[in-house]
Formats: sequence, structure tokens, C-alpha cells
Amino acid sequence: MSRRARFLEVLGIADEWVLRRAPALPEAVEPSAIAALADPSAEDPAVNDDAASREAAQAAVTLAAVADAGADEAQPEAQAEAVPRAWSAQADMEAGVPAMAEAAVARMPLEPAVAVAVADTGTREAVIARLDWAALAQRVSGCTDCQLCDGRTQTVFGVGDRQAEWMLVGEAPGENEDLQGEPFVGQAGKLLDNMLAAVGLARGRNVFIANVLKCRPPGNRNPEPEEVAQCEPYLRRQIALIQPKLIVVLGRFAAQSLLRTTTPIGKLRGTVHSYEGIPVVVTYHPAYLLRTLSDKARAWEDLCLAREVHARAGAKA
Repeated sequence: MSRRARFLEVLGIADEWVLRRAPALPEAVEPSAIAALADPSAEDPAVNDDAASREAAQAAVTLAAVADAGADEAQPEAQAEAVPRAWSAQADMEAGVPAMAEAAVARMPLEPAVAVAVADTGTREAVIARLDWAALAQRVSGCTDCQLCDGRTQTVFGVGDRQAEWMLVGEAPGENEDLQGEPFVGQAGKLLDNMLAAVGLARGRNVFIANVLKCRPPGNRNPEPEEVAQCEPYLRRQIALIQPKLIVVLGRFAAQSLLRTTTPIGKLRGTVHSYEGIPVVVTYHPAYLLRTLSDKARAWEDLCLAREVHARAGAKA
């Protein structure tokens, strides 16, 4: 059987019909494609008959798809490769190669706004979630992901026992913290140290202290939502590395940020909350207590509640 006859048999054409006039074809179809279908190349004698039949059938399917599509322009090759490259980035991330994942995302031919969103959210958070203590501290110290880096003296990573069962979370560094690179210093820090001592804790020994933000907002203003969004993965990773038995949140802003709520602090305190399965107790910020002495008694009640929650967890005080 000739190649031409075999080609027609594969297409399911019993008899050969010759049109008096060839139908109009879409502009996207090259004449050479028609010639290839009608008279497959026989330049390579090593190609067997079965392979030739399969190639002819595949070419016919391709031609039909082009005809159905009309004169629509084909997608650029770079866009056609976008999905495989996205899969490659995900596979690299799951294999524990964050740098390769970031590079793969950077190569994806997305619109600029979409590319920035992918790099700044999913991939960035996934990379931070795999950092150890040394790499996390280094990344925080050199972070320029929001505008707060422009006015800081230094970042405030956190201080204390990295295997502590108690973790304290404040709002953001103030002026003294920005200068010294340590959270809760000055008069508010002294008050906090006294509060900790009252429940058997000590800075640097059996508690870890950190802030939601690692850089000081200008003029000690409240952080902007985008600033919190950039810094939150750092705090989340710190909590994951420490795995505390209890988190004590200091101040309204820190409580609302960590618990993702707008409830006033007066209604948040006195109740045990939860952050990713870890019990959370809310109390006032030490700086607030310096201005409002009458609420020191309520803060002491909160610390007593925290101590009870810690004891119920079966941990050692």
C-alpha cells in the first residue's frame, strides 16, 4: 500500500475526491503545511511506515484545530510556557529550594502587577516560613520591603529564650528601641521586667519578647496595614520556631493585629483566645500603664490568668 493510500486510510477516507477549487484557508495556515499533509516527506528512509501514519494523522488534527480557530492569532510562546514554569516554581519550593522558587516566579511572563503580587505574597511568605533563626534574623536586619526601612536606625528582631514557653508580643519599636535594637526598653521596659518578675519570668531567661513590627513607625504612629502585612510573616516564623505554650499580647494594636479583630482591648482581655492552636491572653501595653496607673490592677489580673492558662497546659512555670 502506498503512503498516500495509508494516509487516506488513517483519516477514514475510503475514496479520494479532488475538488475543482481549493477552499479558502485561514491566514495562519502556511501552504507548506498543506503540502506536508498531501505528500509527506520521504527524505528520511529510516522512518518506518507506522511513524509516518501517526505523523500524518497528528498533522491533520492540528490543521483541523487551526481551521476551527479561524484567523485568531496564536498565543506567544512565552505565555504558553507560563503554567509549566509556575509548576516548576512550586515544585522547587516544596523541595526546599526557596531561592530557585523565587527565580522561577521572576521568570514567569505575567503582567507586572500580577508578578509583583506573586513575588511579594505567596512566594515571599513561603520562603520566610522555611528560614532558621540565623537566616531569619539576617533577613529582618536587611529588610527593605516597606517604607519603614527609610527612617529606622536598626531593626528590632526580638530578645529572649528561643525555647521559651512564654512569648510576649508588643506593637512596634519606639524611639529607644530603635536606638538600642531591643524591644521594651526605657521606663516601659522596666515596668515590663517588674511585671514578668512577679510571675517568675525574666528577660533573656525563660521568655521571648518580640513586636508585630520590626521597624519603628515615624513619630511612633500606628502602623499602616501594608506595613503589618510585610512584617507579619517574620512574627509568624518566630512563633513557629519557638512553639511557645502561651502568648501574652501587650496593647490594643498588637492584640487586634495578631487576632485579626477590631474588638476593643477592654473586651479582649479577661478571655483566653487562640493563635494557631496556642492560647493567647491580652493585656495592656506597659507604656499605657505608665500613663494610666488605675489599670495596673487589671494588668495584674491578666498576668494571673496567663499563669493559670500556662499551668493548665501542663508546662513548668
